[in-house]
Amino acid sequence: MMAVSLAVFDASSGRNWLPGVIRYVGRALIGLAALGAAAVGESSVYGQMPQQTNRDDFPQRELVIGTKEAPPFAMKDADGNWSGISIELWREVAQKLGLQFRLSEEPDVQKLIEATTRGDYDVSVAAITITAERERSVDFSQPFYDTGLGIAVSVNSVSVWREIIRTMISAGFLQAAGALIGISLLVGALVWLFERRHNDDFGGPVGRGLGASIWWSAEAMTQASTGHRGPITIAGRALAIIWMVVSIITIAVFTASVTSALTTRQMRGLVNGVEDLPNVRVGTLANSATIGFLDGERIKHSTFAQVGDGLKALDAGSIDAFVYDKPLLAWTVEQHFSSIVQVLDIDFEPQSYGLAMPLGRPYRKAIDVAVLEAIHDQRWRRTLFQYLGEKR
Repeated sequence: MMAVSLAVFDASSGRNWLPGVIRYVGRALIGLAALGAAAVGESSVYGQMPQQTNRDDFPQRELVIGTKEAPPFAMKDADGNWSGISIELWREVAQKLGLQFRLSEEPDVQKLIEATTRGDYDVSVAAITITAERERSVDFSQPFYDTGLGIAVSVNSVSVWREIIRTMISAGFLQAAGALIGISLLVGALVWLFERRHNDDFGGPVGRGLGASIWWSAEAMTQASTGHRGPITIAGRALAIIWMVVSIITIAVFTASVTSALTTRQMRGLVNGVEDLPNVRVGTLANSATIGFLDGERIKHSTFAQVGDGLKALDAGSIDAFVYDKPLLAWTVEQHFSSIVQVLDIDFEPQSYGLAMPLGRPYRKAIDVAVLEAIHDQRWRRTLFQYLGEKR
């Protein structure tokens, strides 16, 4: 880097070589110090730029943050103070980014999304499920909580008589009963054809003979025949033997199936999983993402304005199951309905919660980074444990 004259080190120069060496070392040290200072200054500038850029991406005013009550993610006390998992997360994000904000409430998620789409809110914070339909109208942050749907059922025993009536009018029961009646009519008609010219019990006018043979077929099927009349031809008796054996087995299987179904429902309840939902009366929260799942699965359902209203209907017997986001459902049941309603130990239809923002806002990246930092912090684990008892 620096050329040094060999004459400096020439012994013939006598004592003149020492000052040259000193000058050379001094110049080298000065050069290195200058380079170090430049590097430090450049590093400091680059270190400050991202923070400054992130802050400038936000509106230079107090932010308006939309929310709605969704315990335990967003809760408002009697004095109007907000708390909950999502609220604590947003406060942590705002602190990291140095933001001033105020909270504004909406009655439900749908109105919250609509207001965010219009730009009424800079960010919306609650238990907002990230869906494809919502992603078309707002931008979402990185997910901060992964969950799924849950099912709440009544803890009261299922009424036996109600289940008997329900079973007897069900499609499966009616199909089985219709098949038995149809086979009985067919056997009666065949017996009449075989016996009408040889047996006075089934002879005479068509109506009388056919009616008598069908009645005999029904008696044979139910083992209620008195034996005073019956087929006398070989073909008629062969058919009668086959029909009696088949009907005994069929009635036994049919009776066992109905009894088993009633006993199982009495012991386990009507609903034990997602597969039971199409066969029962289902309720859910109005304007929630759960409706999309139920509609997609073609499950008929009733809607309620509040989760509590649906759980009251469940206890009253108006519905058989209430489907909603499992953590919100479990929280409401635990707080107000633990003695009359239970949440099944299953979850399905995975979903994630995120913060919503109007489309195209430049501060989305900064919020994403802040959210990821917050949910990987020890404080986040304490928050989840405080509200949900979860150790993540």
